[in-house]
Amino acid sequence: MENRSSHIPTGFIETKPPRPGSKEWYSLNSCSNVFVVESANGHLNVSKVKNACENKLKISSGTLFGLDQGEWGGQLVFIPDDTTKESIVIKNGNMKFSFIFKDKIYFIEGLAHMSVSKGALYELDITNNNFDYKKIIDFEDSPEAFTICHNKLFIASHRCFYVLENFEKKILFKDTFWDSSYPSSIAVIDEQNVFVGIRGGIVKLDLTKQSLEFYKNTN
Repeated sequence: MENRSSHIPTGFIETKPPRPGSKEWYSLNSCSNVFVVESANGHLNVSKVKNACENKLKISSGTLFGLDQGEWGGQLVFIPDDTTKESIVIKNGNMKFSFIFKDKIYFIEGLAHMSVSKGALYELDITNNNFDYKKIIDFEDSPEAFTICHNKLFIASHRCFYVLENFEKKILFKDTFWDSSYPSSIAVIDEQNVFVGIRGGIVKLDLTKQSLEFYKNTN
């Protein structure tokens, strides 16, 4: 078995997670470097990327376009492949992700602004060009990063971490230090090695022990 830090690339050093409200915490939250994590053949890849405020999902006969503009709102829109047809606004709200899971279409919305932090998972039904949706799960916190692995949904929110299996929600981490560090991505290697990219570094989660380690970027 690999040691605890074997997946961590150079340029990152294990650091005590900053206390919310501390000088170190504010420094992390204001960091311009946002790190993205990806799992590739059992290895962790880390890169930098700018935050995106839109997402797209290609479906039959068109594209779902999700827009998230923070406090200024957003929407989920269907854009037909047939350019002679008009786009359809499906729902207003801050759209974080849209995805296909077990042959069904879902989308996640969320908003973290001032004292508000909330979100929800919806199932989208498209029948005879009619769009309908139903709420599946409410989140107590705004979802920020998302991935699917082994038929489970992993969600890093503004300050929590969720795992959904058979759409049953479990909160494994609450009130984390990354509050306001905007998780960008999740990479799952195994349950002992789950990584979250945030501003200024990466976080390693062990879901079996519910333990957390922070690796700060040194560059």
